[in-house]
Amino acid sequence: MKLLKTLMLTPMVCLCAVALTPLSALAEPRPNIVIFYVDDLGWQGTQLNDVDAPCPYETPNVLKLAEQGMNFTQGYSAAPTCAPSRAGIITGQHPGKLRYTHVLFDRIIKGRATEEFVDPYLGAHLQMDALTLATALQDNGYHTGHVGKWHLGLSSSLFGFEFSHEDRGVHRKAPDRTKDFSTADDPKYPLSKEKYPPFSTKKPDGISYPYDGVTESALKFMEESQDKPFFLYLAHWMVHWPAMTRNGELLEYYCDKLGQPFPPKAGEMSTPGQNNPYFASMVTTVDWSLGRIVDYLEKTDDPRNPGKKLIETTYLIFTSDNGGCTNHGKEVLSDNSPLKYGKSNGEEGGIRVPMVIRGPGIPKGSQFDGLVNQLDYFPTILNLTDSSIAPEAQSELSGLDITPVLLDGARQIVDAQGVKRENLFWHFPHGQDSMKSVLREGDFKLLKNYLTRDYSLYRLYKNGQRDDLEEMKDLALDPEYAPVVKKLSEKLERHLAENQVEGPYLNPAYKGKTKPAAEIQSVTFDPASRQAGVQLATSGPAIETAYVIYRDKPGAEKKKSKHGKGTDVRLGMKMPATIASSGNMVSARIPKKIEAYCFLLIDENNYQTFSKIQLAK
Repeated sequence: MKLLKTLMLTPMVCLCAVALTPLSALAEPRPNIVIFYVDDLGWQGTQLNDVDAPCPYETPNVLKLAEQGMNFTQGYSAAPTCAPSRAGIITGQHPGKLRYTHVLFDRIIKGRATEEFVDPYLGAHLQMDALTLATALQDNGYHTGHVGKWHLGLSSSLFGFEFSHEDRGVHRKAPDRTKDFSTADDPKYPLSKEKYPPFSTKKPDGISYPYDGVTESALKFMEESQDKPFFLYLAHWMVHWPAMTRNGELLEYYCDKLGQPFPPKAGEMSTPGQNNPYFASMVTTVDWSLGRIVDYLEKTDDPRNPGKKLIETTYLIFTSDNGGCTNHGKEVLSDNSPLKYGKSNGEEGGIRVPMVIRGPGIPKGSQFDGLVNQLDYFPTILNLTDSSIAPEAQSELSGLDITPVLLDGARQIVDAQGVKRENLFWHFPHGQDSMKSVLREGDFKLLKNYLTRDYSLYRLYKNGQRDDLEEMKDLALDPEYAPVVKKLSEKLERHLAENQVEGPYLNPAYKGKTKPAAEIQSVTFDPASRQAGVQLATSGPAIETAYVIYRDKPGAEKKKSKHGKGTDVRLGMKMPATIASSGNMVSARIPKKIEAYCFLLIDENNYQTFSKIQLAK
């Protein structure tokens, strides 16, 4: 089945979406919310938006969900990698604004002599003062639960989730992926007695699936919610590396379908395209999990609404954290074609994702072709659940409420003042080849290339019809499109400035640098006052921004438990330091119990410099 043969942008029509849909128009009582989040599942990784060559991965439950709700053909993640996308979806704030733009956490990245730019330092975890969707809904009477991958540092239990289960479930690396499969009496991953798709001549009644703790924990959470509306954030570890499955029957099915031997040969799977049977098995396993969740909602009575099933009072959002990952080392995982590149890139293959929403009031089998970002979920869920947050917190949200699209048939997304959405932007100051900021507006896609200090422009659509979805024809140097580059670049720069994004910075170790960088002469520490200082060469540029980073002493393991209890949440985070009026001296007081520290300095020439890690003694 193909819900989308040729992509077309919906013509812009009326501004009927200005007024928010009141909760009174929705079924009572307040609806439940489920976000079903997949890891590294690309836009072409399901049968949903199946353009060009058919996707061989079978996802009947995703298709069924789209038949029951709304498919967003131009759905985007908040970032091209998982941690910032998760930060965006859970806070509703743009990763660039959060300055949480990659998965580096508290790693100190020092560039090579051949690299002009370096990544910004991010911090060990999501900021503790960030208002999360879980906290907002909990404050409004919801039971909140997270299962699966968190990947924002510490634990989800510290960010508003009453129920937190972060185990990997069945997605654990096997000693030998070619033969270590689950059995009916497996102590950890027993095969189910029930049979499920896919069906084949070998298995006409379907196959069994191994026990998955992520799926089962999600079901347990919903069972325990009882008299409260619930918010479930189910974040699968699949289809991320390692590419493996404990389901031997499913792997055999895909080996047969893809014309490969079973069991597979040992070593990397190097066949190009969507031909990795391990990856295919992970996609279908995630689809099976989605089916289990929907089946539970369809069969279970809503205890707060007699006579109705949970499916009638629940909004379910299906999507992925970023575009598909195509390779891991020498192993070919999948293919995002016709989209360009994949995870970690601002091109379409890295940020365009499958997105389906179903729930009460959403027309069955409907489709929206406008630009939608996962940052839109936070304000939309607040409206759908009749929840409120403080006005100052509301003003920090980066997305827009799409309730009128879901419930009222609106064909435009507008802000609270009725101004239609013009564009989306991304900021990814990481990776020597992928340091880019991106703007998508109308038919066009603009990329700001930091390494080459220029722009690329692609026309994805022309008059609503697919034109250069592959991003192969760079129009930036074509005089005809000079006005488009100027207009879009100005808008992108305005977004970057308004959100105070960070990085990339210049690398002080770069052998070809043309400007001087700040040079550290000495670092001092007074045990009595616990005052630390760093003195810089007076002949160098002044320091404009300075932080102190609290660290574990070198060689020591981080003192944090599985659930984040007992962890000093200051470790690995940037704390403001004091800059002397001369601009060549920085100081900070190191609290007791902090065993080590270093300084992070940004000078007026935009170089990022770290001091060595020092013991606080």
